[in-house]
Amino acid sequence: MTAELVRGQNHPLSQARLEIRIAAGTPVVAGATLGDEHGTVHGAEWVVHPGAPTLPGLEVSRQAAADHRLAVDLGAMPEAVHRVHVLLALPSAGGPVRFGAVAAPFVAVTGLDGTELAGYTITGLDAESAVVALELYRRQGAWKVRAVGQGYAGGLTELLTDQGLPQAHQLANTIHEAVAQGLARAVTPPARTADGDRARQTATPAPGPEQGASAAQGASGAVPPQPLSPYGTQPPGTPPQPTTPNGGPASGTSQPASPYGAQGAPAAGGPPPGHTQVPADGSAAQPPAPTAGGPIDYSHPRRQNAAPPPPPPVAPPVQPGQPARPVAGDATGWSMDERLYNQVWGMFEDLARSTAAYRSAVDFAESRMEKELDAALADPRNRIGGQGDAAREVARAKYAQLVEQARAAYDRDLGQLTAESEVVEPALPLSYARWDNPVWHGYRVPFEAPMAVRMGDLHLPECPELRIPMLIRLPLERGLWIDSGAAGSLDGSFLDSHELRGLAMDTAVALAARLLAVHPAGDYTLHVIDPAGSGAQALAPLVWTGVLAAPPAVGAAGVADVLARLTERVDLVQMAVRGGAADSLPPGLDTSEQLLIVNDFPHGFDDRAVTQLRYLADEGPSVGVHLMMVADREEASAYGPLLDPLWRSLMRLTPVPDDHLADPWVGHAWTYEPALVPPGSQVVQQVLNQVAEARTKYT
Repeated sequence: MTAELVRGQNHPLSQARLEIRIAAGTPVVAGATLGDEHGTVHGAEWVVHPGAPTLPGLEVSRQAAADHRLAVDLGAMPEAVHRVHVLLALPSAGGPVRFGAVAAPFVAVTGLDGTELAGYTITGLDAESAVVALELYRRQGAWKVRAVGQGYAGGLTELLTDQGLPQAHQLANTIHEAVAQGLARAVTPPARTADGDRARQTATPAPGPEQGASAAQGASGAVPPQPLSPYGTQPPGTPPQPTTPNGGPASGTSQPASPYGAQGAPAAGGPPPGHTQVPADGSAAQPPAPTAGGPIDYSHPRRQNAAPPPPPPVAPPVQPGQPARPVAGDATGWSMDERLYNQVWGMFEDLARSTAAYRSAVDFAESRMEKELDAALADPRNRIGGQGDAAREVARAKYAQLVEQARAAYDRDLGQLTAESEVVEPALPLSYARWDNPVWHGYRVPFEAPMAVRMGDLHLPECPELRIPMLIRLPLERGLWIDSGAAGSLDGSFLDSHELRGLAMDTAVALAARLLAVHPAGDYTLHVIDPAGSGAQALAPLVWTGVLAAPPAVGAAGVADVLARLTERVDLVQMAVRGGAADSLPPGLDTSEQLLIVNDFPHGFDDRAVTQLRYLADEGPSVGVHLMMVADREEASAYGPLLDPLWRSLMRLTPVPDDHLADPWVGHAWTYEPALVPPGSQVVQQVLNQVAEARTKYT
C-alpha cells in the first residue's frame, strides 16, 4: 500500500521517472527549486515555475489549478543538484490569501503508471500563503522523498529568500505576473466533503499533448516564448478550443490539455483535445477561427475519441452549522466504480486517523494524570490524609474530562463515517458489494473486468459496528492464504479443527465465486487441488455448476498433473513476454487469468510439488496465474524453513474474525471478517449458473 507520510518522514524512491500529483481545494501555483548538497538555490535559473516551466529532469504546470501533475526524471538531474523542493503558493490575484482558509493540500509521488508511492497531506497551515510541500534528495547514490510542509506567511518572496536566492523578490513577482497574464486557467474540482476533506485521486488517464496558452483577452503584453518540454509536449501556439455550455473553455481562449489539467485529462463536460463538443440537438458546433500564424486544426468537428468522465454527484444543501450530507461516489475518478473505490479507502484512512487521534488523547490523559499524582504525592506527608485524597480526585477528574472530550470528538467523526457508510454500501457495484446486497439479484455477466474486488470487512475495537469494505486491486499481485488453523475467534467462540477447515473452504469458495462472477465470460479459469477429497462439500457449488476447468484433482498424481500444466504455462508466457513474441504462444494455450485453489496443504505434496507451488506463488501473478491456499501453518511447519518464503509471499486471511491486519500509517490492528455467503442463501449458485451459461456461449 501507499506510504502515508507525516511531517519530517522520508521514504525511498525506487523509480527515476515520477509524477508529483497535487490536489488542493483552490487553485494553487506549483513550482520547484533545485538546490546543492546544502539546499542552496544559486540563481533564478535553478527555479522552475509557470513562467519557465521546464528544466533538465523537471517540468511543472503553466497554470494555477487545483490539480497538478509535475513530471520528474531524477536520472536527468544535473550532478550539482542534490535537492529538489516542490513549492505551492496561492495566486496573488484574487482567491484565498492564506492556506488556513482552504482545505489541506494533498501531494503524492507516483510512478508513470499512476501507482502511488508516497502521499502527504499538508496540515497545520494557517496564515501561510506559500509552502515547501516535499523534498526529493540524494542520499548515498539513491533518491528519497521527505514530507516537509514548511509554510511562509511572507509568500514566495520569503520562501525563496529562505532558500538563499538573492533576487527572491523579483522572481516572486515574475511568477505571479506569469500566472496573472493568463498562461493557463485555474480549475477547481468539487471537494469530497463540504468540510474540506481532500479527495484522493488515483485515476491515471492518458495525458494529452501540452497546448500552450495564448494571452487572455484583455491582457496586455505578449506571452514570452517557452522552451520545448523534455517529456514530449508541444510548444505554445496551438489554436484555442471552442466553448462548451457545461464547463469547457470559452471561445477564443485556450484550454491546456496537458497532464496538469483538472483531472489530468479533458475537463468534465468539455471535448477531448483537438475536438469540438457536439450539442445536445446533434448539430456540430462551429470550430473557432485559427489564430494568425498558428497551425490549422483539420480534425472533424463531430468526431470524439473518448467520452469525458461524468461529473461527480453533488451533496444536497444543508442548514447552516449542520454537517454535509454524504453522497455515494463523490470522490475523484473517471468512473463510478473508481470513485466508490477511492471513497471507500478515504473512509478507511479517515477512520484510521480519527482512531489514532483518540488513542493518543487517552494516552496523554493517562500520562498527565500519573505525572500530577507523582508531583502531588512526592511529599510523604501528603500521601495519607485529606490532601492526598483531594489530589487524587483532582487528577482523576482532569483525566475523565480529557477522555470525555476526546471521545466526543471521536464519536462525532464516527457519526459522519457511519452516515457515509450507510449511503455508500447500497451503492457499491458487484465486485465491491456484500453477498446480501440486492445488486446480486439483478446479476448479469459483465463485459469488462473490475478494478478491485471485496475480500471482506475491516473494523476497529472502538467502533465494531462501523465496517469498512476491504477492497483489493485487480489483477491480484499476491496469492491468498486462507488460514484453517486458528484456534478461536475474537468473539469468544471456539471451533474444532473440522469446523475451521469447513469454514476456510467456504471462505475460499466464496472468494473464488466472486472472482469468477465479476470477470467477463472466459476471462477467469479456476483449478482446484483437493488431494484427499476433504473439501468436496464446500466445493459442491463450483462442481455442480460446471465452472471449474476440470474436476478437482485428487491424489499425488492429480496434484502433479495440475502443477505441471500451470508451471508450463508460466514458463511459456514468460518466455513469450521477455522475447517480445506474444503471438508465438501455442494455439491451445489458455491465456485467461488462472486461479488455483489448494486444499489441505501439504497433504499429497512431495518435495517437487512444493517447489512448483513456490514457483507459482513467486512468478505466477506477473503472468496471470494466482494461488489461493487453504492450509494450517502449524501442520505445514514440518517442512521447516523451506516454506517460509511461500508464507511471506501470500496475504493471510482467516475464516473467522481475527485482528492480524495492520495499516501502514499508524499500525492499527484491524479486525478482518471474511465475505461469506449468508446461511441459506442460494445467491452463489444462481450467479455461478449464469457464469457457466455465459462461458458455454463464449466457447
